[in-house]
Amino acid sequence: MILNTAILAFLIDTVIGDPKSKFHPVVLMGNLISFFEKILYKENMQNNGKLFFGGVLVFFVLAITYYISIFLMTMIYHIRDALNLPYLDVFLEAFLLSFMISPKSLSAAAKEIYSFLVLDNLLCARNALGFIVGRDTKHLDSGEVTRGVVETVAENTTDGIVAPLFFFSIGGLPLAICYRAANTMDSMLGYKNERYLYFGRIAARVDDFLNLIPARITGLLFIISAAFLKLDSHFAYKIMKRDAKKHPSPNGGYAEASVAGALHIRLGGENSYFGKKTFRAYMGDAIEKLSPKHIILTVKLMYTATILFLIFSHIIIISINR
Repeated sequence: MILNTAILAFLIDTVIGDPKSKFHPVVLMGNLISFFEKILYKENMQNNGKLFFGGVLVFFVLAITYYISIFLMTMIYHIRDALNLPYLDVFLEAFLLSFMISPKSLSAAAKEIYSFLVLDNLLCARNALGFIVGRDTKHLDSGEVTRGVVETVAENTTDGIVAPLFFFSIGGLPLAICYRAANTMDSMLGYKNERYLYFGRIAARVDDFLNLIPARITGLLFIISAAFLKLDSHFAYKIMKRDAKKHPSPNGGYAEASVAGALHIRLGGENSYFGKKTFRAYMGDAIEKLSPKHIILTVKLMYTATILFLIFSHIIIISINR
């Protein structure tokens, strides 16, 4: 039943996508995080205080998210039984799970930027990239825009697809929703600046811990996907093994390095955040020059990895239930 729900959620996302609404569960999670931040964060707090109250925020957000998800599951079962519709819970659970994954929105954002680059509309490509990355984009050339898209799609295959499905497979919808809440906290609070260096540290560490296994699964899935797509799976493995640990995140490098190897490109390099330039270690070798085609290939890798995860989950679940 778990697998059927996951497949259906993937199909719902593929057909419908991620609706933009103020009632989207992830938007509501963001509102909850902002609510607790306003209450708990004080500018004049000492660093230890920021660390403590940042941890309090994480605890309350995860606890509230978990119990709401349990309540939703209870309501789904009651509705199923009241209407005497045996499979209604599968459809409703899949519908909620589809909000936790984002393959179509990732693909749509990437393909939009690809279209702008193909039409030599660099200004629109830069602006569109600015909606999906945190770095400054207004001075990037075509190759750097492409790098930003490839890195984002690769890394978000872990955060936005594999990890939610992984936690759903081991703990059902409540665990998938809790993961999404933790990931949202990291995206909102996990910055290494004056405000969040201490206040957001526990949120960042929780997200790092939760992604330890999914990130490595994603890297392996990209390597296998490369073989299916007739890309360089051997080089993908070599680069992941060589370069994954160079990433500033303990998890982000596994997806990015394997994609870099599969596509014979080099990721990483100089980025600018709020006008401040930083350098991130290179991953991969620049055998090919970054071009818009690599965006489409990354999207194909992302979809193939997603389907492979569902297939392997099916095999594992059948083996366990025997």
